[in-house]
Amino acid sequence: MPFPAAPDAHGLAVLILIIIAFALFTRESIPLETSSLTILVLLVAGFEIFPYTHGPVTIHAIDFFSGFGHEALVAVCALMIAGQGIVRTGALEPVGRSLSKLWSISPLFSFLLTLVVGAILSAFVNNVPVVVLLLPILISISVRTGGTPSNHLMPMGFATLIGGMSTTIGTSTNLLVISIAAEMGLRRFGMFDFAVPAVIAGSIAIAYLWLIAPLLIPKRQAPIGDRSPRLFSGQLHVEEDSFANGKALSEVREKVGPAFKLHDISRAPGLHMRPFPDLILKTGDLLHVWDTPANLKEYEEVLGTTLYTGSDPVDDEHPLTAEDQQIAEIVVTQGSPLQNTTLARARFVDRYQLVTLALNQAGTKVKTLRERISDVTLRDGDILLVQGPADQIAAMKSTGNLLVLDATSDLPTTQKAPLAMLIVVGIVLTAALGIMPIAISAICGVLLLLLSRCLRWQDAAQALSIPVIMIVVASLALGKALLATGGADYLAQVFVYAASDASPTLVISGLMLVMAILTNIVSNNAAAVIGTPIAISIASQMGLPAEPFVLTVLFGANMSFATPMAYKTNLLVMNAGGYLFMDFVRVGVPLILLMWVTLSWLLPTLYGL
Repeated sequence: MPFPAAPDAHGLAVLILIIIAFALFTRESIPLETSSLTILVLLVAGFEIFPYTHGPVTIHAIDFFSGFGHEALVAVCALMIAGQGIVRTGALEPVGRSLSKLWSISPLFSFLLTLVVGAILSAFVNNVPVVVLLLPILISISVRTGGTPSNHLMPMGFATLIGGMSTTIGTSTNLLVISIAAEMGLRRFGMFDFAVPAVIAGSIAIAYLWLIAPLLIPKRQAPIGDRSPRLFSGQLHVEEDSFANGKALSEVREKVGPAFKLHDISRAPGLHMRPFPDLILKTGDLLHVWDTPANLKEYEEVLGTTLYTGSDPVDDEHPLTAEDQQIAEIVVTQGSPLQNTTLARARFVDRYQLVTLALNQAGTKVKTLRERISDVTLRDGDILLVQGPADQIAAMKSTGNLLVLDATSDLPTTQKAPLAMLIVVGIVLTAALGIMPIAISAICGVLLLLLSRCLRWQDAAQALSIPVIMIVVASLALGKALLATGGADYLAQVFVYAASDASPTLVISGLMLVMAILTNIVSNNAAAVIGTPIAISIASQMGLPAEPFVLTVLFGANMSFATPMAYKTNLLVMNAGGYLFMDFVRVGVPLILLMWVTLSWLLPTLYGL
């Protein structure tokens, strides 16, 4: 078999653009949505300047915008919003409460049950809400038992990814692969058409996550739990010979640094003054400050003041106190009001009356109070260590807007929870029974969630992820161009040529391994959309049914286990568990190999290849 002839100039340009796209998608310094928009602009501009006509085929540049109205994208967005309804109403709270109680009876069995429940829920609901449900439960259990959550969080996160492989709506990747295959003439997969291989391979994977993975994970400490001590309120008394006496407040701030947190100034009984920069301090003034014990003592020494707590100077007999104060960790999740903004822009202090002690972001050192935390742009998976009154933390948690990792409050729940769950079940059943396509049933469900006030429009808007939308649109555009210019056929011919006279089992195995590697380096959606037409073309050239090859792409693109950036829930558990990059490699690579070997045998066997 001769080596395949290269495609025409447009086909080569699309292949080069795909390489550029993969390179951009791996750059953490460039937002994914920016990379996606760049690729989309290059594609439409290129085909507008250099029109493409090949026989009866004419590509118009405007056609590449069709991804914005693609049924798969509509379904993905609607299901993201429906998942937000589950989170906001606490509809899964009874499941979480039951799991939490079981841990006190049999931790080993409860861990297995947690993995199974997480996988089953993720087959029908976006796995982000499932991880959001299970994270505080597992962390709370670790706190109560004196253990570390690192043994459980990563396996739990991977279990939700495995569960998402088993149905057409389990992940956005599944929806994209199935929709593209249907557009190319294949029979549309039903909700559970590939559940058998997914369940068999998933059961083996769950056993690995239950019994072996915890042994491979080093004990990791929570990333910021003890890095920053509590804040305490104190009063700095201005003495006659202190530096602050006769100085403007601006001079005092310059002396102690910008982190100086001054609430107000007491000059006489009942007289409290706002801390204006030009205010001149006098002997007897009391500066009401709020900081760590070490910093308060430093202010006392630098300014020559005396530190008081109440009416007594701070000493061993009269230590600093922080009554009714609690510390909690908050995780930034998809749809959170803190996502892609700063604490300052979100007016976090004014809205929640909490002080941020520290911030942990994946791959960076912990930032503390003195490092302008309020100006850092927050991303999915970031963890904030906050302090404030117990009732404020409880109120914040009860809203369901933020994921709080503490053991002091119950999971959020509302009277709308049963209705929200009923609506989501209706979405799934309507699609599963073939009454409506998932895109239509999901949109109808979103309308019901809004009309029943289970969700507000603000919640719906927060649920939509711009990076997901843009990567889907850009990937669909690249896939369309790859197919129309003959690029997909060329890559398929190269793959078949490289496989030579290999059996269908080896071809499927090789294709799945390539997809598994790609999905851990670039976006899983991009790998799936580009891989689907290639898989169908390979099947056509080999004279074999296309379904097992399409499922090869679907399963391979879902194996996002080897790197933390491969999937957004990996980042959530990475920060919450204090994992390192190599921890994902250590646990994820064997899991990929296990599922790869199992599915490489199952698919050809089930389809009689």
